[in-house]
Amino acid sequence: MTLAKLSSPCRLCAHKCGVNRSKGEKGLCLAGSKPAVYSVSPHHGEEPPLSGKSGSGTIFFTHCNLKCAYCQNYTFSRESDLLEMTVEELAQKILELEKLGCHNINFVSPTHYAPQMAESLQVARKSLKIPVVYNTGGYDTIELIKALEGIVDIYMPDMRYSQNTMAEKYSSAPGYVENNRLIIKEMWRQAGPLKLDKEGIAEKGMLIRLLILPGNASGTIETLKFLKEEVSSEIYLSVMSQYHPTYKAMDHPEIARRITPKEYDEVTKAIEDLGFMNGWIQGYHAAPDHFLGTDIQPA
Repeated sequence: MTLAKLSSPCRLCAHKCGVNRSKGEKGLCLAGSKPAVYSVSPHHGEEPPLSGKSGSGTIFFTHCNLKCAYCQNYTFSRESDLLEMTVEELAQKILELEKLGCHNINFVSPTHYAPQMAESLQVARKSLKIPVVYNTGGYDTIELIKALEGIVDIYMPDMRYSQNTMAEKYSSAPGYVENNRLIIKEMWRQAGPLKLDKEGIAEKGMLIRLLILPGNASGTIETLKFLKEEVSSEIYLSVMSQYHPTYKAMDHPEIARRITPKEYDEVTKAIEDLGFMNGWIQGYHAAPDHFLGTDIQPA
């Protein structure tokens, strides 16, 4: 299945809304036929093997196929129409990031623009030498991920939830868990563990982001158990404690707060008990950073 066929009728994400993107129809994500971009710049706040010394070349797309109540990027993911580009213009932005010395090209929230992303890379790759990162919320279809084989070097998906009730309640994403776990397995098949060069910069592989939500809404420990049992304990993790209530989170009193030290410690202990040794754990201001092996460091 080609990426173009997946976009009209649209089956790029698990909503499978079926709109005809080539005719300008818009689905839940509100994306049109041209890629709309919020920002293009070197970013130094990503995980260490992506940011390195010179930054990750981030391209933040507008719109999103998830409707997270706590979205930190809601001003451009849900509520704005920003700069639309042609494929050729996007390819030029990619090459400009490479010229700035970025270690990679990092497409942020690319699911709904995956065909245009791939087209722009086909143009840019006549000279592009750095890896491509696919930075997704994890609600892509399995057909899309299979079609990205050979295009993406580094997969960086979220695993937001381990219960569909939570996924639907907070992100309007029915069936998130089964779909997410299916594509995680496919990404792992394609890319395997993160491979670093001699300077510690990622060249290929997979890195999973786990955002701890209050009240165990994310079910992070259950997700860790799944990874241990059905993927690999060698997988690289980025465990994030940075959650804070924003956007519409205040409409949900149970997530209208930061996580507690106890919630943080339960997750970090589970990581240690399950034998995960690769990745990064964000520190918590009320608790010490956890070093769970030679490769795990605070992000």
